Amino acid sequence: MGMTLTEKLLSNKYGKKVKQGDYILLEVDVALANDITAPIAIEEFYKTGLKRVYSSDQIVIVPDHFVPNKDIRSAMQVKMIREFAREQGVEKFFELGRMGIEHVLLPEQGIVKSGDIVVGADSHTCTYGALGAFATGVGSTDIAGVYMMGKAWFKVPDSIDVYIEGSFKEYVSGKDFILKLISILGVSGANYKSLEFRGPGVKNISMDSRFTISNMAIEAGGKTGIFPIDEITLEYEKSRSVVVEKLSPDEDANFIRQININLDEIEPQVAIPFLPSNSKDVSEVEKDRVKIDQVVIGSCTNGRMEDLRAAASIFKGNKIDKNVRCIIIPGSQEVYKQAIKEGLFDIFVDAQCAVSTPTCGPCLGGHMGVLADGEVAISTTNRNFVGRMGHTGSKVYLASPVVAAASGIKGYISNPENL
Repeated sequence: MGMTLTEKLLSNKYGKKVKQGDYILLEVDVALANDITAPIAIEEFYKTGLKRVYSSDQIVIVPDHFVPNKDIRSAMQVKMIREFAREQGVEKFFELGRMGIEHVLLPEQGIVKSGDIVVGADSHTCTYGALGAFATGVGSTDIAGVYMMGKAWFKVPDSIDVYIEGSFKEYVSGKDFILKLISILGVSGANYKSLEFRGPGVKNISMDSRFTISNMAIEAGGKTGIFPIDEITLEYEKSRSVVVEKLSPDEDANFIRQININLDEIEPQVAIPFLPSNSKDVSEVEKDRVKIDQVVIGSCTNGRMEDLRAAASIFKGNKIDKNVRCIIIPGSQEVYKQAIKEGLFDIFVDAQCAVSTPTCGPCLGGHMGVLADGEVAISTTNRNFVGRMGHTGSKVYLASPVVAAASGIKGYISNPENL
């Protein structure tokens, strides 16, 4: 029996062959935390009586959820992690102005690489599976354990084979693919399993779309979502001066389930409240003429250059509906600069959008876009649970950047084909 990509990645780090169901203790390459989760990890670390972390090189801390600080409590949390980073010599602490949304920033800066083992006290750490890394979210106490000993326990997960054919149609992207897949699996269909994306259609999925797809593996309960290390991966890594080798699952690997998806057959998707699995074709949702109050384009899911370019292509020459507000959030300072260089900010401002500094802010109802009772948003973020973006009486619809932009122009959830 051959090996899944998950088994290969974990075996390479462990030093000998592992199989699904094995429990293994591994030294991790990256231990990530943010302004919400790092303080808990730091407190637990200090409770042990230890004075120094195992390795400051493993540690990455990115304040991005309530940044710029929205209140005194969030300011105190960032002060705490800033002082910890200085005390422990953590060089990968990304201060305001040098930061970005963590899951956009780490690949961009070459901190996470193909083949790495990554744990993060944030559920969307699975984003890095786009690079062919084994990356998964853990609790803050697990991160404290890495601070102490540099290692974490893993159970080698079963893998689901997501076999991809075809190529995307116009106005369809990775966000539509993953929403469609989650609607097939349900929010718990991949619990503690690895989603492995393979097949001839994989070569037609860009790196930015791969990040979006892997990012939302957790919304189906997935432990991670992994793409093979192929030509597209190698080209991306080469741009960051990282040299890696191709890696993919064996043809006779032991997958517990196979899901076949033809990219040609996917339509633009919208996930209606209150689960990411409630995905429908936008043409179906459009019939209901769902009025919106707010558009959010950004987040760790859709805050990269491909996303901003797609949104700008819709906004160009148009304006946001007078009854709608739109917030554009670049995923990092580099994305911010590139968007300025390409003239995208001119398009957004001319369309009467507000452009924010990189932040998770509105995605979790933190700040810079909190919804009031009865308000409706269409967002490129990853969750639409009750109260996710503010008041429990508000609603969030999930969609791609082009659907979100088209809806902002029309004033109701709309198919970009009908602009």
